[in-house]
Amino acid sequence: MSAELSQESIATFQDQFARLKNEIGKQIVGYQSILEQILTAMLAGGHVLLEGVPGLGKTLMVRTISQATDLSFRRIQFTPDLMPADITGTNIIHDDEHGGRSFRFQPGPIFANLVLADEINRATPKTQSAILEAMQEQSTTVGGKTHELPRPFCVLATQNPIEMEGTYPLPEAQVDRFLFKVDVLPQGEEELLGIIDRTTTDDEIEIKPALNRDAILGMQHCVRQVMAAEFVQRYAARIVLATHANTPYAIDMTRRYIRFGVSPRGVQSVMLAGKVKALLAGRFNVSCQDVRGVVHPALRHRIIRNFEAEAEGITTNAILDRILESVPEPAAS
Repeated sequence: MSAELSQESIATFQDQFARLKNEIGKQIVGYQSILEQILTAMLAGGHVLLEGVPGLGKTLMVRTISQATDLSFRRIQFTPDLMPADITGTNIIHDDEHGGRSFRFQPGPIFANLVLADEINRATPKTQSAILEAMQEQSTTVGGKTHELPRPFCVLATQNPIEMEGTYPLPEAQVDRFLFKVDVLPQGEEELLGIIDRTTTDDEIEIKPALNRDAILGMQHCVRQVMAAEFVQRYAARIVLATHANTPYAIDMTRRYIRFGVSPRGVQSVMLAGKVKALLAGRFNVSCQDVRGVVHPALRHRIIRNFEAEAEGITTNAILDRILESVPEPAAS
C-alpha cells in the first residue's frame, strides 16, 4: 500500500491543492481555514455541513468550488414543500415512436459530482432523508431500482443556526454522515474591505477549472495510501472514547454534559482527514498533531449534549478542547 505513495505523488498532491485553493481565492475573500477544511473533507471522500448566519457567502463558496474543479454541480434549495422525488428523481411515462408506453427514470439534481443542499434544515424530515442513502452509499433507490451516483460525489449543505421558525432540525443519523461540520463566522475588517472591492465594481472575476474529475479522484486515492501508525490510531480512538461517559478515558465534562458520545464513524473521519493533513505537510504518515488538527470539525456535530450543557452554554468545541488537553499521546511502539 505504501509503495504506491512516493515523494513525487505527495508533491503533486500539494501542488494541485494549492492551485485549487488559489483559484477559489480569486472569488472568495479570506476564509482560508474554512476553505482548507472544505477541501480536506472533499478529498477525504466526505460531505460537509456549513453552519452560519445568512449573508456570509456560504453558497457562493460552494459554487466557486464547483467552478474551480470542473465538476458537475447542482443546487437544491430546500423548502418545506420540497418532496423526495424532487431530489432523487422519479419514473415517468415515456411514449415511444411505435405508440408503446414504458416507464423511464428521470434523474433528479442529486445526480451530480457536487451537490449544494442550501438551507437543508428548511425541508421536512421526510425530504431530508431522501439524501441519506446517497450520502452513505453513493447511490439512490427509486421504484425498487438502485441507481449509482457519479464519482466523486460530495454533498455540501448549509444551514442557519439562529432562525428556528420554519425549520426542521437534522436527524442525528444524517448529521453523523457529514465528515466535517464547519462553523462559518463573520469576516474581519480587512476581509470586508476586500469584499467591497470585488463585489461593488464592474470588474468581472473569471474562475477557471484548476482540476478535473480525474485529478480529484486521483487525489482521493492518494489520501487512502497514507499510513497511520498503531499509536496514532490508538490516540484517535481514545479521543473518541473520551466522549463516552462509561469509558476509562471519559473526563468530568463528559460525564456531566454529554448525553451521547461520538460514533465509530467519527474516528474514521478523524483518520481520513488526518491523512489529508499529512499529505499537505509532505509526510507519508499521519501524526498525532494531524489528528488534533481535525478533531473539532470532525467531531463537534457528533456529540449530543444534555440539558445541563445547553442551559449553561457549554459548547461541544469547549468539551473537545478539554478532551484534547486531557488525553495524552500514546507512546510510539
